[in-house]
Amino acid sequence: MKRYSNIQQKTRLKCHRPFIRAIGKGIMPLTTDMRRSIEQIRDYLYGGGYPDPVTNAEQLSFLFFFYLVEGIDEENVLKAKVLKQPYKSMFEGKWKLKNPLNAPNTDVTTIPRERFRWSVWARGLSGEPLVRFVRDEIFSFFTELGENGAHNFMNGARLTIDEPTVLTQVINLVDGLRLDQADADTKGDLFEHVLKQIKQAGELGQFRTPRHIIRAIVEIIAPKIGETIYDPAAGTAGFLVAAYNHIRLTNSSPAATQEVEIDGKIQRRGWGDKLSAAQLSALQTATFFGNDVDPKMVRLATMNLTLRGLPNVRILLRNVLTTTFDAEKKAEYSLPADGYHVVLANPPFSGRVDKDRIVDDVKVGTSTATELLFLKYMMDSLRPGGRCGVIVPEGVLFGSTTAHKELRRQLIENNRVEAVISLPGGVFQPYSGVKTSVLFFKRGGTTEWVIFLQADNDGYKLDAQHDTPIEQDDLPELIAAYQHKDEHWPEWEVRDKTTEWAYQWWFADTETLRANDFNLSAGRYRPMNRTAVEHRDPRELLDELAAIEAEIVEEVEALRTALSENNE
Repeated sequence: MKRYSNIQQKTRLKCHRPFIRAIGKGIMPLTTDMRRSIEQIRDYLYGGGYPDPVTNAEQLSFLFFFYLVEGIDEENVLKAKVLKQPYKSMFEGKWKLKNPLNAPNTDVTTIPRERFRWSVWARGLSGEPLVRFVRDEIFSFFTELGENGAHNFMNGARLTIDEPTVLTQVINLVDGLRLDQADADTKGDLFEHVLKQIKQAGELGQFRTPRHIIRAIVEIIAPKIGETIYDPAAGTAGFLVAAYNHIRLTNSSPAATQEVEIDGKIQRRGWGDKLSAAQLSALQTATFFGNDVDPKMVRLATMNLTLRGLPNVRILLRNVLTTTFDAEKKAEYSLPADGYHVVLANPPFSGRVDKDRIVDDVKVGTSTATELLFLKYMMDSLRPGGRCGVIVPEGVLFGSTTAHKELRRQLIENNRVEAVISLPGGVFQPYSGVKTSVLFFKRGGTTEWVIFLQADNDGYKLDAQHDTPIEQDDLPELIAAYQHKDEHWPEWEVRDKTTEWAYQWWFADTETLRANDFNLSAGRYRPMNRTAVEHRDPRELLDELAAIEAEIVEEVEALRTALSENNE
């Protein structure tokens, strides 16, 4: 039976509180002032000697959590009274102090747990006493509360903002956000604004995926209520949040649908009013799954999901390339025994795993490249007929090593590869300039043909920051082309090959793929025309050369390893 910590049990009731909210209370949008407050927090932290945006985002997630817990506890008390059920507030009783300096008087060793309400300590303390109380008592209090359950995102957490003036200013700004007055979407959007400050790649090559790219992938995969959805390299949970929003939107009436402006673009959102109570429960407890190797990412993902109204989704701290779960372990974590309906991911690029740590299940020849090992893992994580949308570096699609070709052969001959979207160069700036594509496939069967989709523009200026909105956006048309691919295939077959091909989509059948070493690079099969020849982006050519160079390096390393083993 799945166990929840006290905090989780209280948090999970958050979604069932219509009788508590004031009738007619409107939704508070993400305002310019809220964005400005986040930017002020960033500036305070950076100017105060805290330059690491990942650590800063993690610290903010803790502060958001401390703020919200008081309101959640109050609502649970009210609900218990209405339903005439027993409930003990987390703020009842006494707390034994960890640091005697936090005692109000000498010889006092305990304080009322009421002191742990945000409204008491955050608004009553400042300077050094605030730092000391948060560092020694607040973090300990919430960590101990979470230890009763298997899911404790506070485990190992500590305060790193220990400069008194900076912490005081940051807490005042968080308090001014009035998160208790915001709906789940607004809180989630606010946290995404925090996550946007993370503008560097991790040590394993992981980085934040642009949200508009994630939404396009999710729209193509089209996850449905009742399906299990998995991200084996979850990061900050962007794919899981997008899948949740997609399911709610497709289960919303027109009256429960709205348009919001995020990152300079209009998005449609739905409240999911057509979902039954049983379906909502399934969304909150048995739909979304994920892991990440970085404890900070696990905490950020957990907070992102909690703010969105998914506090019970568990993101495991796990490296799937070096660990394997048997049936008993899957049951312990309430994971699907027969695989997932949907896998969505942007696994780490350009990383390497020590060959002795790689589990047999994910091995592809002698390769230690994370992008290949993750792809093999995702193929095997799907249940029969399950769907996958995964971002891959371009080299995966045309690399000539034995591991590259064998993996593509398995994809094409043992699965149904449906589409490849070639993304524009620079789409992952400022994290990385690597050229990428999105691979879509279903587990089982065999590939008959693949539709290739070429995106030259993704709606944002392809500069060093890649955050300025522009009108040119190929993604909506490419999504539509994918959705009508079965109709386009006959059109492609009867085309006049002497006439210039005017579309940004084209096909290749299995025989053609096999004759080209199962190459899945979109450019390989693009119908040549004057426009394509004259306007091929030089950056795309450089990206291809860089991918080839990386492939050569991998081959050299594999040969060096083989020679070393032979000499032994």
